[in-house]
Amino acid sequence: MDIARPVPEPTTVTVAQDRLRIRYALFGAGALLAGIWVVWLAAWLLRWPIDDLGIVPRHAAGLVGILTAPFAHASFEHLMSNTLPLGVLATLTLYVYPRATRLALPAIWLLSGIGVWLFARDSAHVGASGIVHGLMLFLFVIGLLRGDRLAVVTSLVVFFLYGGMLLSVLPHEERISFEYHLAGAVAGLLAAIVLRRRDPAPARKRYSWETEAANDAVDDELELPRAADVPVLWQRSAGDGGHGRVIAFRPRAVPPADERGND
Repeated sequence: MDIARPVPEPTTVTVAQDRLRIRYALFGAGALLAGIWVVWLAAWLLRWPIDDLGIVPRHAAGLVGILTAPFAHASFEHLMSNTLPLGVLATLTLYVYPRATRLALPAIWLLSGIGVWLFARDSAHVGASGIVHGLMLFLFVIGLLRGDRLAVVTSLVVFFLYGGMLLSVLPHEERISFEYHLAGAVAGLLAAIVLRRRDPAPARKRYSWETEAANDAVDDELELPRAADVPVLWQRSAGDGGHGRVIAFRPRAVPPADERGND
């Protein structure tokens, strides 16, 4: 999906495009969550071993987990803990940055998995928490880098809702893969820096006081200049003695009464 450059004042066309962006974001996030739930239900019904879908660091067989680990979850509670934040963050990312998301989401997915495979503990790492942390930091950092109103508001909302995730990049529980969280956060940070200009910035809204100032500047150009600002084209000669000269005009001769015509 491509989008037009956002405009400050809504029109019929921009409202229709905005509704299309909302549907696109909801559909994309819903498809991602549906895939995760389908895989978990299939693994639960068919008794698939979750470790086979996870990332096993520094083992060739564990490389497949870079692609499949976000779909696998160790328990229903684990799945539920990732469902809501992933749905919210994925929807916001697709709505606010539809062009950047095309590259940011695959990059976070792959880079977080590669980071776990290279540096994590020797265990099976599963879950979508790496992507969740990556999207959270991506939205937070890219909003600060871009600085437009929508980006900053989104950044603040995300930090208010999920800023506590930053603490989970440090080891605090043995069964929680903080390595996946850390790798996802680093991937999101890099994606935000590289892709911050991918989506067009919205047009800046002009306020009434700015328009009045521009009109005042135009009016000033149309006003007559002051006398002191008019260049002197003629100067009085020194022979005039510094005084003006009076030119006398002869009165018009009045003809005699008998020569006047009767009107």
